[in-house]
Amino acid sequence: MTMVHAASSVLHVNEPVAMSAAACMFRSLGDPGRLAILRHLASGEHRVVDLTAHLGLAQSTVSAHLACLRDCGLVSSRPHGRASIWSLAHSAQLMELLASAERLLAATGDAVALCPTYGETALR
Repeated sequence: MTMVHAASSVLHVNEPVAMSAAACMFRSLGDPGRLAILRHLASGEHRVVDLTAHLGLAQSTVSAHLACLRDCGLVSSRPHGRASIWSLAHSAQLMELLASAERLLAATGDAVALCPTYGETALR
């Protein structure tokens, strides 16, 4: 994998390392609950209690998902009294990635959902 630098020089990247990092990022996005949290945070900052109310998930589940997303650098928090306010860390890039995923899903139709390895009925 190569990346073109702004000065038109080519920067060589260790492809196995880059692919591993990309796979790790996609695994962090591979849970419907985490994707729902990201979608809610795209509309603005939220507290855990707000996310639990909006998503119908347990507080412990939301907190665990937020910790995963924070550890992956996708969300950040700031203290607000006794609570934390959560937001997207890289909003523009993340929304661009999710929009691209939606376009790809539209192009592939039901193929991903029907995939015997990773689809909705796959044995995990």
